Amino acid sequence: MDRAAKSELVTALGEVFKTTKVVVVAHYSGLTVGQMQSLRRQMKQAGASVKVAKNRLAKIALEGSDVASIAPLLKGPALIAYSGDPVAAPKVAVDFAKTNERFIILGGAMGTTTLDPNGVKALAALPSLDELRAKIVGLIQAPATKIAQVVNAPAAKVARVVQAYASKAESAAA
Repeated sequence: MDRAAKSELVTALGEVFKTTKVVVVAHYSGLTVGQMQSLRRQMKQAGASVKVAKNRLAKIALEGSDVASIAPLLKGPALIAYSGDPVAAPKVAVDFAKTNERFIILGGAMGTTTLDPNGVKALAALPSLDELRAKIVGLIQAPATKIAQVVNAPAAKVARVVQAYASKAESAAA
């Protein structure tokens, strides 16, 4: 890598560290190319990304960011998973670690909070942002549906009574 490419990588990584909500660091030594591609695909589907960079360059990029506390974790063959959703990257990383024993989660950071491997697992256990939004919409819709049913019920009863009188009048006239 020439100096310009390194500088560009450090700038790009610095931007990633400043804009993402959560970063997970893991060792990937021993994973096959297919397994890495599978991890990248799963991360992309969840709205997260995976980056493998030289640890020295990643440490330089971390300087001045909220997630600078992960610098000590960057030793050996480490990869960085990150996402804007605070749950996406940890959830995929933990699920991937369950099926691949060579994928070892070292820790991470969410904003200025440093996470150990158990912290990453706890974060992965939370529902995603989309799931929370769906629950909130469901909670909001439920009372509205009940209100609509209660409001419409008297009108429906009146309509049935009027229909009954109309039917009774028709049968009496006939």
